[in-house]
Amino acid sequence: MRSTLRSQQALYKASHWLALICRLVAGIALIGLLAVTIADVSTRYLSRLTEGAIALRVSGSVELVSYLMLFALLAAMAANVEKSQVVVEAFSHGLPQGIKNRLQGFFMLGFMALGLILFVGLLDSAAAATRHGEITQDLRLPMGPIFQLAAVLSLLLGIRSLIHALLGMIYATGEEAPHGE
Repeated sequence: MRSTLRSQQALYKASHWLALICRLVAGIALIGLLAVTIADVSTRYLSRLTEGAIALRVSGSVELVSYLMLFALLAAMAANVEKSQVVVEAFSHGLPQGIKNRLQGFFMLGFMALGLILFVGLLDSAAAATRHGEITQDLRLPMGPIFQLAAVLSLLLGIRSLIHALLGMIYATGEEAPHGE
C-alpha cells in the first residue's frame, strides 16, 4: 500500500514538473509571438504615419510568428493534456467516478500515441533538414533545431499523457470535471 502511494505521488510530481516546464515554454513563446506582432504592426504604422520617412521593418515576422505559435501550441497541449478530455454525459452519466477515471486514463493513451507519432515524424524531419541543410525562407535559420524543439515538445505531450493514463487506469484518479460533477 505504501509503495503504491509512493508510485502515485512520484507520477504526480513528474507530471507537475513537466507541466511547469511546458507552461514556461508556452509562455515564452506567446510573449515572443506578441512582441514580434506588436513590433511589426508598430513599425508598419510608423512608416505609414511618416509617409515612408521612417521605414523600419521586422524582417521575417510571419515566419517568426508561425514557429512561435507552433511551440506555444505544442507546449500548451503538453502542459494541459489531463484537462483536455470532453466529458460526454450521455455515455458516462450513470457510471461511478472510478470507472470514469479509468476510462479517461484509457483515452489518454490516444494522446500518448499522438505525441509519440508527432515526435517520431518531427525527429525524422529534423534529421532530413539537417542532412540537406534546409533553412527558413526569410530569416535563413536552420530548420533542424526548429523541428527538434517541436519533437521534444511532442515527446513531452506523449510522456505526460502516459503518466495520466497510468494514473487513471491503475489508480482510478483523474482530473475533476470543471462543473464539479
